[in-house]
Amino acid sequence: MYFHTQHLINEIAVDQPDPAAANALQEGLGGQFGEMRTMMQYLFQSMNFRGKAKPYHDLIHAVAVEEISHVELIGTTISRLLDGATESLPSMGAGNGGTPLKNALSEGNIHHFLVGAQGAMPVDAAGNPWLGSYVYNSGNLTLDLLYNLMLESTGRLQKCRIYEMTDNATARSIIAYLIVRDHAHELVFAKALESLGVNWGKILPIPKFDATQFPEVRTLMETGLHLQQHHWRLDGSELSTIFNGSSPANDGATVMTTDTPPAGAPMQPAPERPEEFAPGLPPELNALVDQIAAMGDGR
Repeated sequence: MYFHTQHLINEIAVDQPDPAAANALQEGLGGQFGEMRTMMQYLFQSMNFRGKAKPYHDLIHAVAVEEISHVELIGTTISRLLDGATESLPSMGAGNGGTPLKNALSEGNIHHFLVGAQGAMPVDAAGNPWLGSYVYNSGNLTLDLLYNLMLESTGRLQKCRIYEMTDNATARSIIAYLIVRDHAHELVFAKALESLGVNWGKILPIPKFDATQFPEVRTLMETGLHLQQHHWRLDGSELSTIFNGSSPANDGATVMTTDTPPAGAPMQPAPERPEEFAPGLPPELNALVDQIAAMGDGR
């Protein structure tokens, strides 16, 4: 079973809308090495796990559950980068012939406006739909762990490239967070493989460079976020039997499993977008919604 709290796993910085940055982030969501892939790959590996090696199951499952929150985080970020991109344009109505969605013809992905009502979509940056065939689940523990490390490394590489594509604070706040968490997940899977006999030498993390040159990444790494993994279990976990002690990056750092989940940041509802007819409720239905919300608030 899964439980949910109305918090994003990381706070999203506020900046101006940027449809082009939103489209770049689509690769990090629905691309072959994006967050939807990591979430689904690790969930299927944990569902199909065989044998009694429970610490390894708990390790894969812990990252899988965190990835659910990453999908929510990057999808929400894309929506915020899109939301309001049309506000400076003339509105429709009263016969003025306005074109409030004109941006869709020249910025980012037209489907963000035409299909998605200024929201994230399960596609990559080129508009290709996410595919279930991306998921790798061989049933062989060592092979699956190797693929998972490759997936996290490629995801981190691509997010470093996306970071260099935009200076939008909304985008960079989340790209930086995901770079750091991909770093952590590289270490999680590398530590598991190290326990099976692999010696990593000096090749980790991948790509091998000083990520603290990105200011937002440096701030997060100074808190040790790249060295921690929460187990995301309410009924006990054996993750810490593997993920603890010296870092597989052999850099003198220590990795740890945490019992306390991230504090997160409050979620805010997205504003209505009349030009997208979203949510498109007539006044009488809006009144009903307000009544129901008042009941939920105990008013």
